[in-house]
Amino acid sequence: MSGFGFTPADAPVDWDSLQKYAVEVMGRAYAPYSKYKVGAAGLVDDGRVVLGCNVENAAYGVALCAECGMVSALHSTGGGRLRAVVCVDGQGRLLMPCGRCRQLLWENGGATCELLTASGVKTMAQVLPDAFDAEDLEQA
Repeated sequence: MSGFGFTPADAPVDWDSLQKYAVEVMGRAYAPYSKYKVGAAGLVDDGRVVLGCNVENAAYGVALCAECGMVSALHSTGGGRLRAVVCVDGQGRLLMPCGRCRQLLWENGGATCELLTASGVKTMAQVLPDAFDAEDLEQA
């Protein structure tokens, strides 16, 4: 589900609403093996809200994180850049994305994309310092 909400592109981030979207989509997660549901909501630079939930698989290594689904929704609904992201667990508690997902968020939001964490709002530059990105590839 994407385009769930719409916020003017220059409006301040409504963290409460973004967290509510993440909790709502978390309820649609497919986690029959771990029972660990995760939801993610991202505010796009054009004001859209994109959502994702984790999807497990009997072959555990091919499970999809909620952030992966959210980034897929970002691109399938027109692209853009992530401005702000919230990730929650099955109880609605804030989660820090795993390393793989931090890389995805960096690639699709950059250093200034904000993440609501248990210890407050942080930029991607704070949660993934010295990130690897396209500039590193261009130098090779």
